[in-house]
Amino acid sequence: MSNIIEVKDLYKSFKNRKGEVKVLKGTSFRVQEGSIFALLGSNGAGKTTAVRILATLSGADSGDAFVCGFDVSKDAHKARECFSLTGQYAAVDEMLTGRENLKLVAEFRRLKNYKSRIDELLEMFSLTEAADKLVKTYSGGMRRKADIAMSLLGDPKIIFLDEPTTGLDPQSRIALWGIIKSLKAQGKTIFLTTQYLEEAEKLADFVAVLDGGIIVAEGTVEELKAAFKNIEVSEYENEMPTLEDVFLSIVSKKAVKKEADKNEN
Repeated sequence: MSNIIEVKDLYKSFKNRKGEVKVLKGTSFRVQEGSIFALLGSNGAGKTTAVRILATLSGADSGDAFVCGFDVSKDAHKARECFSLTGQYAAVDEMLTGRENLKLVAEFRRLKNYKSRIDELLEMFSLTEAADKLVKTYSGGMRRKADIAMSLLGDPKIIFLDEPTTGLDPQSRIALWGIIKSLKAQGKTIFLTTQYLEEAEKLADFVAVLDGGIIVAEGTVEELKAAFKNIEVSEYENEMPTLEDVFLSIVSKKAVKKEADKNEN
């Protein structure tokens, strides 16, 4: 498979009252077309910053990023035509019905003959019965489904899902996992950021761990487990580590090294 996303040496800093905060410090990774790619990291690791740069919502200080072969800094308009973005919070209008939200997006995108596509998406996300009810009556899981359905209008090749299951109950999370898998089966590329390690373990074809502004580990779930098979995971011998065990081992080792370097200075 070819790479549909390529990121090389991204740097990004922000200024606050305390001065400059370096978020990305040479981040590099690739995403294969038709795969589910999970970018993992603790709060503040830079996951959303990386997504915002790829989605042309923010510019990098330096480095290169390509989406569908287009440089996101030089060909932002062309890059936007091949992806959709769903953020951490559902971007739906509560005072409109589910169907009206979809219609609004379709008209904004100037899509033609969109009614059948809206019906198809409502059915895909099990929202047909609630389609003509106000979104303010929807549960959190239903709002998230409507949000993702809206992002699929226009048939994007890449779907950016920035922590899509944050705040959802377990049943809604599992339902959304099924939808993500079905999107991959349709040939979509899914770029997923999440703090839920179980989520990445269940869904991802490839995982990259972002910590301290750089990618500190990457590979398939099985490759990462094999690489860290000797870490202590439980009282049971010969038990393979979970992805959560691997992640915590990586992050804790980085934290220990950082503290040691600080003490030496």
